[in-house]
Amino acid sequence: MLGIKKGNDKMLMIDKVYHAANVLKEVARKTDLIAAKGMNEAGNIWLKTENLQVTGSFKVRGAYYKLSQLTDEEKERGVIACSAGNHAQGVALAAQKKGIKATICIPDSAPISKVEATKSYGAEVVLVPGTYDDAYAYAVELQQQNGLTFIHPFDDEDVIAGQGTIGLEIIDQMPDVEAVVVPIGGGGLISGVAFTIKTLFPKCKVYGVQAAKAASMERSIKKGEPVTLRHSATFADGIAVKHPGDTTFAMVQQYVDEIVTVTEDEIASAILFLMEKQKLVAEGAGAVSVAAVMSGKLKLNSEKTVCLLSGGNIDVNILSRVITRGLVNSGRNATLTIALVDKPGQLEGISRIISENGGNVVSVQYDRSNPDMAINSCFIKLALETRDHQQIKDIEAGLAKAGFIIVKSPETNACCAI
Repeated sequence: MLGIKKGNDKMLMIDKVYHAANVLKEVARKTDLIAAKGMNEAGNIWLKTENLQVTGSFKVRGAYYKLSQLTDEEKERGVIACSAGNHAQGVALAAQKKGIKATICIPDSAPISKVEATKSYGAEVVLVPGTYDDAYAYAVELQQQNGLTFIHPFDDEDVIAGQGTIGLEIIDQMPDVEAVVVPIGGGGLISGVAFTIKTLFPKCKVYGVQAAKAASMERSIKKGEPVTLRHSATFADGIAVKHPGDTTFAMVQQYVDEIVTVTEDEIASAILFLMEKQKLVAEGAGAVSVAAVMSGKLKLNSEKTVCLLSGGNIDVNILSRVITRGLVNSGRNATLTIALVDKPGQLEGISRIISENGGNVVSVQYDRSNPDMAINSCFIKLALETRDHQQIKDIEAGLAKAGFIIVKSPETNACCAI
């Protein structure tokens, strides 16, 4: 089994990773390692920018290396793969460059941008209702019917070796690295990276991160055997895998120090941070490593840490929602509903208090039709631009001191009758 062999076999595996790095010079770029200031108090965090890789994610590494190792007979039959989008693009690009016919099964919930990008590389795309696991099952069915060569997205020796080249680059770019934080879906990326780093630099810690709503590997490690999730509901579609690979599970058991999970809101905040502070666009799956550090899920002190941004292929429609959610979570946007007596001058008084506390009103909704309020009362719903959560509290305190009743706020989520 890949990566858990002993003696000379293990050295052969490292040779395979080095061989993959040489092959990938034809297509993949060595992505930059950049400092990320302001992520935590220690401030010793760096970003491995695979979101700027060819096709927008690390997946091209494993896919291209796998296709480069196929026999002429396997190439002639054509290849088939399943993917939430990034592996699809990697296989499609590799097949295009190698002159191989490619069929890709993609869950119909995948972002349209990933679907269209896959088609642009010349692959035949089959949209499958459901999740990645449904697409996988249908791809296996087609492979058996048509005799195609299956290109697994993570549970494959060559694919894992291709992803392991990221570990080589990290060590080359930062020889004194002390910790690496890696997203986990099916486990191919972290298996390759962790195996490579632990083999060449055993003292370095390797941490894995999953979305809390798709934590198949984290639960499998806790149970001691691969488990299958009943549901997988996260906007981090690139890591929404219900069942980890057998090979990757064994490698994660051996080489990964700890796995943590992050919430949807924490992922959204990480995406917003990367855009605003680092000028980088990351998809949900690509940002979970940053989310783990920002939320304090990992016990990092002053360790020199690399967060792997695994991809940047986020749908623009999702991006707008993520930005909005991130602004709310960080206290940059707020909504206040105020119950008051419907008489002249009320809005002017509210606006003055908000202005004095540095807030900015961006929209006002007026409602006096609610049957639960008094005849001479109304609700005013205000959308605000604010600096942080403390400023929201200051505005609320100012309004309360002036006698205004806040019906709902992001801080209390409470209701009062008037």
